Amino acid sequence: MQMDWILLVEDNAKDVALIKHQLEDNRILHKLVVVRDGAEALQLLLDTGQNSGLETRSNLPEVILLALLQSKVDSLEVLRLMRKNKKSAVVPVVIMTSSNEEEDIAGAYQNSYCGNIRKPVNFSKLKNVTQSLGLHWLT
Repeated sequence: MQMDWILLVEDNAKDVALIKHQLEDNRILHKLVVVRDGAEALQLLLDTGQNSGLETRSNLPEVILLALLQSKVDSLEVLRLMRKNKKSAVVPVVIMTSSNEEEDIAGAYQNSYCGNIRKPVNFSKLKNVTQSLGLHWLT
């Protein structure tokens, strides 16, 4: 059975709660799957074994919200590996970052990200982004 879902890669519980709230407020009814780091995200996205449930493109998330600075596996590496995989290469990715380093955003741009959110997450900006998610990537 196909499930419409969004993958959130974030280790900050406050940001997770804020994002969940905004998705609900914008009536985005997709299931939200939260993983805490890049290693978990890669395991979920790239493991196509019998237990993963991700054998087809239709079982991948509709969009990924990816915090840029991650433990275990760097987020730019997560994005690079996703783009190399034929199944996950087409999934839209929105980067969430507290970094002001242009090279971080440039690295994400080189790996075909779709947009970014500055952290700490600003309520009104997040509202605009979640509205855009609903309008552009999830409908």
